[in-house]
Amino acid sequence: MRESRHSRRSRAAVATATAALLVLLGGLAGCDAGNAPDGGGSSAGPRPAPRPTPVWDRSPASIAAVGDSITRGFDACAVLADCPEVSWATGTDATVRSVALRLLGTAGVAARTWNHAKSGARIAELPEQMTRAVADEPELVTVMVGANDACRDDVSHMTSVADFRTYFETSVKKLRKELPTSQLYVSSVPDLKRLWSQGRGNPLGKQIWELGLCQSMLGSPDAMDAAAVARRESVRDRVVAYNEVLKDVCGKDARCRYDGGAVFEYRFTGAQLSPWDWFHPSKNGQERLAEIAYRNITAEEPPA
Repeated sequence: MRESRHSRRSRAAVATATAALLVLLGGLAGCDAGNAPDGGGSSAGPRPAPRPTPVWDRSPASIAAVGDSITRGFDACAVLADCPEVSWATGTDATVRSVALRLLGTAGVAARTWNHAKSGARIAELPEQMTRAVADEPELVTVMVGANDACRDDVSHMTSVADFRTYFETSVKKLRKELPTSQLYVSSVPDLKRLWSQGRGNPLGKQIWELGLCQSMLGSPDAMDAAAVARRESVRDRVVAYNEVLKDVCGKDARCRYDGGAVFEYRFTGAQLSPWDWFHPSKNGQERLAEIAYRNITAEEPPA
């Protein structure tokens, strides 16, 4: 039977509408495919997030140093005397090439460095030194302290680990409160037992030690009985514990960088020890300390 004209018009309208819908859906599918990560469209996909600005500045413009006799260059130039010009941190000596000299140049060292370290200082004096350093408004503060806390007349007089932590935390908080964007570089405490093992072969050095230098480690330097061995191990263990404190406290501050134990692990030889006391760093030793610090300060990533 022949279809009516009305029926043919209805079917044509439905076909036309269906075709239009398919075209529309096809276009949408094409857009989706082009935006997909593996699609064939021309879209470049989402842009990567910009890299965050590093917190650690590898080229600070001013430096203050705090700490003890090592940072003062004690016994490096003359017997029983400070020699800050050879300090690993802020010295001006061209042979040592201190951290400040490497970062700031000769003119910068003269104008934008301060050395507040003190020979004989222990951790209890660090908050006061930090107060003086803060007043200079440096972009970087270097710290090397702790040897005198272990170097006492007797092991029973060594600074407790708890007190060491308290004074160091107080110092870091003081810096962070007054100078929230200034950086802190923390050196590990040297291995005092290593210094004993190197210096004990020098007769002159042992004579100086008998005057009272670091008796907890250097007293009776040739004694190898059980008590002497245990005494030296106690001192070394305490230094290890101090370094754990430095690492832990520094690790909680985004603008603090610990040397990863580099100074403690450095194998000082006779060439790096003072010819007057065979214990403090010589000019050569100060240069080695400067190299370690500069390498760590300018590294993209902190030491492990």
